[in-house]
Amino acid sequence: MKTSQLRIRVHVYSQDHVRAHVFLCMLAYHVEWHIRRRLAPILFEDDDREGARAQRSSPVEKAEVSKSAKAKADTKHSPDGLPVHSFTTLLADLATLTLNEVTLPSSPDHAFPLMAKPTELQSRAFELLDIDPAKHVAM
Repeated sequence: MKTSQLRIRVHVYSQDHVRAHVFLCMLAYHVEWHIRRRLAPILFEDDDREGARAQRSSPVEKAEVSKSAKAKADTKHSPDGLPVHSFTTLLADLATLTLNEVTLPSSPDHAFPLMAKPTELQSRAFELLDIDPAKHVAM
């Protein structure tokens, strides 16, 4: 159940704590599943499941990936030209977006927050997740 991306490590011993721990693991898996579905256009994952399903003549026939997923795997780029990532490398890329505290030499007692400009890939990921990073940062 535990994934390599969302880690929950709790050492529990009582029955209530074990149940809570299992619930949190399931919740983390569920959240990751939804995130992967939304980010599928820029991940090495099939984002055209209907297209893949249409390629099969029978529901019991072996599933194949869609043509768009094969194209992403071959070119290593999404249809809009962005590099395609694994979930792990995309999270690492998103982690490089920084929030800096800026102080000007002329007024060292006053500081203000300044968020770095997201890259094109980061912007696309936030768009797919329907997140405005500037709106969700405490400034």
